[in-house]
Amino acid sequence: MIGNVYMNKSRKIWAYMLITILTLWVDTFYMSGQDKLPQKSHRDELIRTVNPARGLKHYMDTISYNVTYPISFVGMRKNEIADSVSLNVLMPILEQLRLLHIGASCDTVRIVHIGDSHIRGHIFPRRVGEDLSNVFGSVSYTDMGVNGATCLTFTHPDRINAIASLKPDFLILSFGTNESHNRAYNSAVHYHQMDELIQLLRDSLPNVPMMMTTPPGSYVRYRIRRRKRKYVINPRTSVAVQTICKYAATHNIAVWDMYHIVGGEDWACKNWLAAHLMRPDHIHFLAEGYMLQGDLLYEAIVKAYNYYVSH
Repeated sequence: MIGNVYMNKSRKIWAYMLITILTLWVDTFYMSGQDKLPQKSHRDELIRTVNPARGLKHYMDTISYNVTYPISFVGMRKNEIADSVSLNVLMPILEQLRLLHIGASCDTVRIVHIGDSHIRGHIFPRRVGEDLSNVFGSVSYTDMGVNGATCLTFTHPDRINAIASLKPDFLILSFGTNESHNRAYNSAVHYHQMDELIQLLRDSLPNVPMMMTTPPGSYVRYRIRRRKRKYVINPRTSVAVQTICKYAATHNIAVWDMYHIVGGEDWACKNWLAAHLMRPDHIHFLAEGYMLQGDLLYEAIVKAYNYYVSH
């Protein structure tokens, strides 16, 4: 009985040894043509990490958008920051937003938006900031507006210092409404005032990309008989818009032409009025009007971003 148990154990041991030898022989046969695996890593070799490169963008990085326009709006143009000058200027800020979007950066992107009463009311710029923060995360959007302001208003040293102290990564300027409401408006004077402001800003913020926006459009008021008031489209707005666009193109500044996007000379003012988005003064807007302007600017920035990450 004991001998039988011993023989069974011996057979099992020999069978196990035979299987092990055959396995090693097969592995050696099939692996003989491959390089040997290193026994340990070389400590003197640097481990290379892949940085988020410009050339490794994917279409999945693009962002969807959905802005609802009033059904009464007609004669609109594409809402784009489309010219080559603007897209080139925006590249640094678009890259910062891309790094935020893919989680490769934790740095806050600081955007400062200065301008007239349209900015002073906060609704327009804060709508843009909220939309950008919801998508990209760490975006700080600060508005600094002054009622009745023109470009000349912000050339005061205290205001320049206040803007510079915010250390913006991107600066947006929204003027033109008050310049065009001056009945003695002069395009050459307007151009010079913009240049004075931009030079001061560039002295304080030499490497900060800037973008100018054009005014949304407005009416001017006339008195007629029996103290009745009559409102007509401000004819000087289109000239101020042309002057802003010309200055921006000449001085390497991006421009978002809201005036022509919402209808231009023929339809901008009529569109705002027909949609009941203007206040009784026919210059300022209801909250819904400013929110729409914010959504439009957000959409334009996202379109520029999508183009950047896809090309």
